[in-house]
Amino acid sequence: MTEVRSPSSGAVETHGHAPIVRGPRDLTKLSLGALGVVYGDIGTSPLYTIRECFGGHYGLAPTEANVLGILSLVFWALTLIVVLKYIVLVLRADHNGEGGILALLALVTAQRSHPRQGESGHKRFLALVALALFGFSLLLGEGMITPAISVLGALEGLDVATPLFRPWVVPLALGILLGLFMVQKRGTGGIGAVFGPTMLVWFAAIAAFGIPAIMRRPEVLAAVDPRHGFLFFREHGAGGVLVLGSVVLAVTGAEALYADLGHFGRLPIRLSWLGLAFPALALNYFGQGALLLARQGERVENPFFELVPSMLLYPAVALATFAAIIASQAMISGAFSLANQAVQLGYLPRLTIVHTSGAVRGQIFVPEINSLLMVACLGLVLAFQSSGRLAAAYGISVIGTFMCTSVLLGRVARRRWGWSPAASAALVVALLAIELPFFAANLPKFMHGGWFPLAAGSLFFLVLTTWKRGRALLQEHIAEAYLPISQFLADIARKKPYRIPGTAVFLTASADVAPGILLHHFKHYKVLHERVLLLTVITEGVPEVPASKRVDVVELSQGFFGVTAHYGFMETPDIPEVLKACRRFGIDPLPATVSYVLGRNTVLPTGRAAMARWRKGLFAFLSRNARPAGSFFQLPPNRVIELGAQLEL
Repeated sequence: MTEVRSPSSGAVETHGHAPIVRGPRDLTKLSLGALGVVYGDIGTSPLYTIRECFGGHYGLAPTEANVLGILSLVFWALTLIVVLKYIVLVLRADHNGEGGILALLALVTAQRSHPRQGESGHKRFLALVALALFGFSLLLGEGMITPAISVLGALEGLDVATPLFRPWVVPLALGILLGLFMVQKRGTGGIGAVFGPTMLVWFAAIAAFGIPAIMRRPEVLAAVDPRHGFLFFREHGAGGVLVLGSVVLAVTGAEALYADLGHFGRLPIRLSWLGLAFPALALNYFGQGALLLARQGERVENPFFELVPSMLLYPAVALATFAAIIASQAMISGAFSLANQAVQLGYLPRLTIVHTSGAVRGQIFVPEINSLLMVACLGLVLAFQSSGRLAAAYGISVIGTFMCTSVLLGRVARRRWGWSPAASAALVVALLAIELPFFAANLPKFMHGGWFPLAAGSLFFLVLTTWKRGRALLQEHIAEAYLPISQFLADIARKKPYRIPGTAVFLTASADVAPGILLHHFKHYKVLHERVLLLTVITEGVPEVPASKRVDVVELSQGFFGVTAHYGFMETPDIPEVLKACRRFGIDPLPATVSYVLGRNTVLPTGRAAMARWRKGLFAFLSRNARPAGSFFQLPPNRVIELGAQLEL
C-alpha cells in the first residue's frame, strides 16, 4: 500500500500504484484533480486555435463552408486523437498503474526481443528504445513552449479590450513566467489546492461563452458531420491540408492524459474528459465558429475573447491567465518528474532532486530543469512576441510525440495485450494515418519556428543517448580492473589486515566483485572496517518498489555483506534509509559509526572506447557537472569519504 498525491487533489489511497475509488466522493475528488492537472494545457487551446486557423497566412475567409470545415476538423481531431487513441487505447497501457512515455519505454524494455530472435530483433528493440527517448525529448521541448504560448494567449485578451494594452502584453508575460519559475522551489502545495476548482470554473466559463453564439447560429452544429472536413479538403486541396498545422493546436496537451495516469487512474481521467472538458471545449469552438459566421465581412482578430461579453472581458482575461498558469505549472511539474525518471533509468546524470513536501511524495523540484525551462520560456517570449508566432513552433513537437507513442503502442499491443501481428500493425497504421497529415502540415513551419522543438528535442536526445552509452562504456572499462570478491576475501583471510571499529559502505555495480574504490581504499590505507557493506542500488522497471521488497542482504565472509537496494524509476534512493531496512537482517550500525566511501572519477576523452571524440567530450562534461553521489543518495556529508581517480574513455 502506497500513497500518491497529485499537486492539486491531496492524498488519495492507492492499491499498488492505481488510486482506489471507494465511492462517489473519491471519484469526484480525483476527477476534479484531473481537471486541474491533466487538462490545463488542452483546456487553454481555444485561446488561439481557431484564430490561427483563420489567420492571414492561410488566406481563409470565414465563409460557411470554411467555418464548418475547420470546426469539423477540430471536433474530429479531438475525437480521434484524444478520445479514441488516448482515452480508449493508450490509458490501457499502464505500467503498474503508471503512465507516460518513459513508462511505455519500460513496457517495451520488459518485452525485449529474446536473443534467439537474432540481430534483426535486437535492432528493432533498439529502434523502439530510441523512438521512446526521442518522444521523451520532444515532450521536454514542448514543455518549453507551453508556458510561453499559454500565458501570451491569455494576456492578448487585453488587446481586445483596448489597443493601449498591446505594448504591455510581452512585459506582463515575462513577469508572470519569471514569478512562476521563481516560486517553484517553494513547492506547489499551496496553489495546487485551487487547480481543480479553478479549471472547473474555466471549463464552465468557456462553455457559457460559446452557447449564446451557437444559439444565434445553430447551423454550426452541423460540423459534427465529418463530411464537412472532407469537403473542405476537396475545395482547398493541398492548401486545406496545411491548415491541419493549426488544427493540431486543439489537441496539445493530450499526452498529459497518459502521463498523469498514476496520479488519478483511468476512470477519473475519462470521466472528467467526457463529462466536462470535451463538451466545454466543443461548445467554445463551435461558439467561435458561430461568431465568425455572424460577423462575415468584419475583421475578427481574436474570436475567443470576442465571444466574451464586454462587461466580463477583464475577469475573463484574469481567469484565462490563471488557467494558463495552471497549464504551465502542470507542464513544469511534469518536466521535473520526467527528469527524475530519466535519472533513475540511467539516461541523465544525477540531478538535484528537492522534495518540496514531507507528506506528498510526488512533489519535487529540480533546479537544473527549472533554470533550463525558465531561460527557454523567457527567450521564446522575447523572440516570438505573440502566441500566434509561437504556434508555428508548437505543432511539430506535439505531433512528433504523438507519433512516437503510436508506434510504441503497437509494440505493447503485440507483446503485452496478445494482439496478432496483423492487428497490432493495423493499429499503428490507423493511428499514423491520422497523425502523419498533421505532421506533414507542420513541416512548412520549420523555418518559422518549427525548428526550435526539433532542435531542442535533438539536443535532449543526444544528451540522453550519450550519457547512457558513455556510462556503459565506462563500466566496461572499470570492469576490466574488477577483482572477484571471493578472491579478494581469500586474500583478506590470508593477510588478516587490521580492522578498525565501525561500518564502511562501498557502492558497487555488483556484490560479486570487489569495486575499484574498495581496492583503491585498501591499497592506500592498509586497513578495513570491522564490517563492510557492498551496496548495489538497482532501478527496477517499475514506478515504485514496495518497502517490503526494498532490501536484500547476503552475508559473504570476513565481515563483508552484499546489500542490494531496489528502487522504482519514480523514486529517489535514500541510502541511510536502506541501512535502517537492514535491521531485519541483523545489521544495525549506529549512524555515527558508518563511513560512506565514494569514488569520484574524472573522465578523460583520450581513450580507445568506441565513441566519437566529441561525444566523449560531451560525456566528460556531463560527468563533471553531475550532482555528487553523496548528496544524490542523501548521505550525511560528515560521514562521506571521497577518493578520486582519472579514467580514460
